[in-house]
Amino acid sequence: MSITQNLPFEWLVGLRYTRAGRRSGRNSFISFISLISMAGIGLGVAALIVVLSVMNGFQKEVTDRMLSVLAHVEVFDARGAMPNWQEAAREAFKNPEVKGAAPFVETQGMLLREEALRPAVVRGVLPEEEPKVSDVAAQVRRGSFNELKPGAFNIVLGVELARALRVNLGEKVTLMLAQGQVTPAGVLPRMRSFTVTGIFEAGHNEFDSALAFVHIGDAERLLRLEGPSGLRLRLADMNRAPEVALALKHSMPGELRMRDWSQLNANWFAAVQTEKRMMFIILTLIIAVAAFNLVSTLVMTVTDKQADIAILRTLGASPASVMKIFMIQGALVGILGTVLGVAGGVLVALNIHIIVPFIEQLLGVQFLSKDIYFISTVPSDLRWADVSKIGVLAVILAFLATLYPSWWAARVKPAEALRYE
Repeated sequence: MSITQNLPFEWLVGLRYTRAGRRSGRNSFISFISLISMAGIGLGVAALIVVLSVMNGFQKEVTDRMLSVLAHVEVFDARGAMPNWQEAAREAFKNPEVKGAAPFVETQGMLLREEALRPAVVRGVLPEEEPKVSDVAAQVRRGSFNELKPGAFNIVLGVELARALRVNLGEKVTLMLAQGQVTPAGVLPRMRSFTVTGIFEAGHNEFDSALAFVHIGDAERLLRLEGPSGLRLRLADMNRAPEVALALKHSMPGELRMRDWSQLNANWFAAVQTEKRMMFIILTLIIAVAAFNLVSTLVMTVTDKQADIAILRTLGASPASVMKIFMIQGALVGILGTVLGVAGGVLVALNIHIIVPFIEQLLGVQFLSKDIYFISTVPSDLRWADVSKIGVLAVILAFLATLYPSWWAARVKPAEALRYE
């Protein structure tokens, strides 16, 4: 005995209508429209999965590059300096999420060489401690990060900043700080000459074009501070940075201010989230259009099957049973389309690093120029939560599309349907 023989008759009839026979041109046309509806749902689902995966990939890539330079949490002393940073670091390490700590001083200034003048964020660090909280030392492409020695007044520049200043290793740049000094001629900016001993490339234009590193001792001397501005911390899980920052604020002694990495780029992350939401809505409308093609398919099926409906009603089928038959037919089309779309979307998202280069080679184009985007491959980050959400949404839309045609089929009167048969 086959499995289908054990199914309720509504399922048997619904499955049969889904497979629509080829006995007439009308049946063939209805079957073709069902396939088009199924394909439309599948393409919409696949497109939404691939687009969200690529957007997640870009967000992850940019975030990783940001966090190769930024700390997960920054701790500032309200007094302006933290001379006892070692003690503060020991307090921070009492939180199990904290895996690295390093002191820093940060200020803004202008870098000058000949006629080139560029604004820059100047960060004073300890070269031996900085690798615990960032990857800048490993990103140095020319020179060495360890050449930052106290009193030597050496500087490490971002690759784009060095290019804008037209400066190479061993050459001098002048740092001008906003904190001026009073002279008989008025307030003059504080200035100091530095030797370029390294050039780093983080792969993020914001840092490569406007960030420079000096030794923390030189920065303290220039700013006339008694110690570092604060601590930079690296966590085991960067996604927990806001709650860890709040916990540290309550557990560490002193008047401290906390800032996590998401606050440093709040506008960028908000823009990305808004873009993802809008893209989700737009592509969901594509799925909705394909799903509601089922309405026309089912309406045509009901019109074609009115005699069959009348016979079923004559044999004792209730209006609810008739309604269930056509809901099963439409839901099966929607589920099959969703399954095909999920399978195709997941397959493309997982292999986009192979598919995109193949298309680029085939067409002789490059979608992403490294000179513009600082990234040469299309990233993809498939998240199963997104896949589940998209699949459930597609099935719900397909189910909703079956309600009206199924209700209409249940209202067919047997006598009127058989009058002209």
